[in-house]
Amino acid sequence: MTTLLWGYIVTVLLLTITPGLDTAFILRTSLSQGGKQAFLAALGINLGLLCWGILVAVGLGSLLMASALAFSIIKYVGACYLGWLGIRMLLKPRKSFQVDSKAIPVKASRWHWLFSGLMTNLLNPKIGIFYVSFLPQFVPSGNNFPLYALFLACIHVMLGIVWSGSLISMTRPFACHLRSGNVVRWMDRMTGGVFLVFAARLAVSRA
Repeated sequence: MTTLLWGYIVTVLLLTITPGLDTAFILRTSLSQGGKQAFLAALGINLGLLCWGILVAVGLGSLLMASALAFSIIKYVGACYLGWLGIRMLLKPRKSFQVDSKAIPVKASRWHWLFSGLMTNLLNPKIGIFYVSFLPQFVPSGNNFPLYALFLACIHVMLGIVWSGSLISMTRPFACHLRSGNVVRWMDRMTGGVFLVFAARLAVSRA
């Protein structure tokens, strides 16, 4: 259990710090609106992750406990999905990461940022697909799947909050480094390699 848990923590930490839509939204908000609004946006983003974690933990847990065939289908589809993500990130890493503060409206209530962050992830089905593909291989056999999967999702959320706080507190240095093509390519390739490893692991796993 300890090995699985540490493997999960390292993987989601790498995923969290890899520049993406969430990072761009937090940095744009921080640059154009300030730290408080950016923190609310980050809180909304991580609440969205938690919502997906709950949905996947409960729904997938019920499905896996009801059918061995369902586990096999999800296992192979998940392995293919993670493998596809990994190959794409290895072969075609991004060359840059743009943070455009002009993309954010100037006047808005503080709750606008929380809601916008929440919708950023809540309306992104790729997060649900990723959780469905990713969480089952880190739940030790014999454990209550829904509870343990929710625990794993909460770890992801906590790491996300810590990273978001770091981004906000050091907005300009982080934004400068994240714009570097070399940094973005390196992060994409590293994350792609990790995804391929876990795709292979998921493909040979057993219920």
